Amino acid sequence: MAESHLQSPLISASQFFEIWLHFDADGSGYLEGEELQNLIQGLQQARKKAGLLAHVLPTEENFLLLFRCQQLKSCEEFMKTWRKYDTDHSGFIETEELKNFLKDLLEKANKTVDDTKLAEYTDLMLKLFDSNNDGKLELTEMARLLPVQENFLLKFQGVKMCAKEFNKAFELYDQDGNGYIDEHELDALLKDLCEKNKQDLDINNISNYKKSIMALSDGGKLYRTDLALILSAGDN
Repeated sequence: MAESHLQSPLISASQFFEIWLHFDADGSGYLEGEELQNLIQGLQQARKKAGLLAHVLPTEENFLLLFRCQQLKSCEEFMKTWRKYDTDHSGFIETEELKNFLKDLLEKANKTVDDTKLAEYTDLMLKLFDSNNDGKLELTEMARLLPVQENFLLKFQGVKMCAKEFNKAFELYDQDGNGYIDEHELDALLKDLCEKNKQDLDINNISNYKKSIMALSDGGKLYRTDLALILSAGDN
């Protein structure tokens, strides 16, 4: 079914979703290596069969490409974007927050859509990137949506702690016990993490890590729930 969609000059968002699921064999939310090669080969074969250039989505529906209108120059900028749309500081981008995100993005691209179409786009984004199917996007899932030059979140995946370890570390580095970590306390935490996890983290990039993580802070105050987005793997 997915291959047949590739032969059409214009396809719907739902047909695109079928194509994506077909070629995203490991369900990672992105195409790479053999998956990308298979898609390219599929497009080439479709052009030969249909005698035309197959498009993944028609111009009026290709809202996925609109993410390129909001190019993020750094991980710090990405984290600021996350904070902007995670309005309730829940650690997730939920359906209504995601709608606001997409609406803002479309407006920046001078695109106007009605509520029905916006709801369709929101649903498609969840289907594409909500890897655990809980109806909302976590920080690592959201990272797939936004282009960043270097996804530092992937580097911290290997150093995440269980909830008990994280809480212990937070209390240790919250040296004055005021309930949040400031920039200097975070600097000490990151230096120790880099020393203990040299294969995952580069101590020469501490300043970049710090800027990105502090972008989650509230006026320079990095609270437990904010830091947990980066360093806590939850209860395990």
